[in-house]
Amino acid sequence: MLICKRIEVPLMASKKTHAYYAALSAFSGSTLEFYDYYVYALASALIIGKIFFPVQDALAADLASYSTLAAGFLARPLAGAVFGFLGDKWGRKKVLTITVVLMGTATMGIGLLPSYATLGIAASIALVLLRILQGISVGGEWGGSVLMASEHATPKWKIFAASFAQLGSPAGMLVALSAFQLANGFGEGVFFAWAWRLPFLMGGVLALGCFFLRCKLNETPEFLAMQSGEIPSSLHLGQKLKGCWLNIFYAGCAVVVGSAGFFFMNTFLLGYATRYILIPRDVILNALFIATCFQLVTQPLAALIAKKVGEFIFLVASALFCLFLPYPVFICLQTHDTFLIICAITTAIVALSGFYAVIAGYIAQAFPVLSRYSAISIAYQSSAALISGFTPLIGTLIASYYAENWLPLALFFSVLALVSIFGVLGINRSFKK
Repeated sequence: MLICKRIEVPLMASKKTHAYYAALSAFSGSTLEFYDYYVYALASALIIGKIFFPVQDALAADLASYSTLAAGFLARPLAGAVFGFLGDKWGRKKVLTITVVLMGTATMGIGLLPSYATLGIAASIALVLLRILQGISVGGEWGGSVLMASEHATPKWKIFAASFAQLGSPAGMLVALSAFQLANGFGEGVFFAWAWRLPFLMGGVLALGCFFLRCKLNETPEFLAMQSGEIPSSLHLGQKLKGCWLNIFYAGCAVVVGSAGFFFMNTFLLGYATRYILIPRDVILNALFIATCFQLVTQPLAALIAKKVGEFIFLVASALFCLFLPYPVFICLQTHDTFLIICAITTAIVALSGFYAVIAGYIAQAFPVLSRYSAISIAYQSSAALISGFTPLIGTLIASYYAENWLPLALFFSVLALVSIFGVLGINRSFKK
């Protein structure tokens, strides 16, 4: 019987420089993957509804656009299970080279896809299929990047090393925002005519570079150590995960605010602020850009602080802060003061990023090497499919029902933080057994 508990695997001989390179490679690869995914998230708030779902009702167009965003998330749990199993069987490196090819193909495909005006309903269907392909690639990407960084590190630095894979999120977002700012600089008419495609096309080119980078990676020492042991290669996924399901549930809950919270702040809020509060699109894009610059600097610092004070204490404190975070954010949005809006969004993004930086490495240590890729992928991607992918859609429905009353939206965000607190407490309890 396999017992799912926290274990230490002896690290095979490897130089510190190799560990640094692995962390840097995980950062670079995840940056490109997150770029591709955020490009679509931003486009869903700005352009997708108008290009592929040209209906008279603006709300219906927004809902259709966010539904395609959610469609990509629905593909992620199955992809996480499949790629996680393959990653535990074949190794982390092989799976990571596959996922980046899939992502690049899907992203460039969206950039080349004719509009609804040209293909009709076929364009909308093709868009959904490409979004699902994006979701499949991310389903296998996240867990592999986290493990590529953490499993090359020494035991004391595993959670910090895993934060470099998480650092790909702000870096990818920063590049995506820059790409859309560039496209937006052509003017509104050109942007809606063709310039919105440029960020997608650039994503395909970047993915090609990421593929060559990952081909140079070595397999992780922990996986090689496990592979050289007496572990039966014929074990199927259910056998590998025997005894792990409660921890998978806790891990899925734990990541909620770090994942769904970002889609609330950098995707839903973009559409909400421009539509309901009438804040210019450029103001929100600039605020997100500044916030993401701060995130890129503060996220590794948060991982270092967590290492000093203890990851459990840091995660609970961060989630509690996020619990009260949305109320001042919405109050600042109502002022229409650009400085206050930038400060509020920056504070929110930095707070979320601190939690996000630490949570991946924390939950990874709750599972043995044998099933780690599968377990954290299923946990994270199931959470993403059930909650994160629907966050902009749920937010839009709440906003349409309550109109200018932002309190229900703030309460919704607080619930996301409460779910994460519950998950972190559950994982911590399993560590003590």
